Amino acid sequence: MYDYKGTRIHLVEGDITNMAVDAVVNAANNTLLGGGGVDGAIHRAGGPAILEQCKKIGGCPTGEARITTAGNMPSKYVIHTVGPIYRGGSNNEAKLLHNAYYNSLMLAKEYGLKTIAFPSISTGAYGYPKQEACEIALDAVTQFIDEVGGIDEVYFVLFSRDNYEIYKKKLGLKLGK
Repeated sequence: MYDYKGTRIHLVEGDITNMAVDAVVNAANNTLLGGGGVDGAIHRAGGPAILEQCKKIGGCPTGEARITTAGNMPSKYVIHTVGPIYRGGSNNEAKLLHNAYYNSLMLAKEYGLKTIAFPSISTGAYGYPKQEACEIALDAVTQFIDEVGGIDEVYFVLFSRDNYEIYKKKLGLKLGK
């Protein structure tokens, strides 16, 4: 656990669908209708209530975020965000990925949520390089804490050991631990 200006930042190796937090973040696609990876796992674990609300929302642009029930999961809400598909890094991918994290936090703040769990957005099927994506995620979270605040705990829930180790190293360097 790390402390950054009063916000506790945790690293967890495991399944985000098991997190008992105010909101888990779904690395969704633009339709919000489910898919593979984290998106598919969240839709399966949460059940049909998530899909029904997503259908009513009608999609989400890349870098933005939307909120639904968490259905059958232990969290209260799912914040769906769409990260960019990595196409070499010269198509505004870094800004879009930053926005996906930052806008998810803004939505959590708007709903009065205090605890949020993120996966590693865009690093699966969307192909974002894990090291760079981690740096962007940490920058977005610390920028949000600096500028807005109000979130008590941020979890990075990483499904693979190698991604967990990347976050552990980068977080230690960034926060000096």
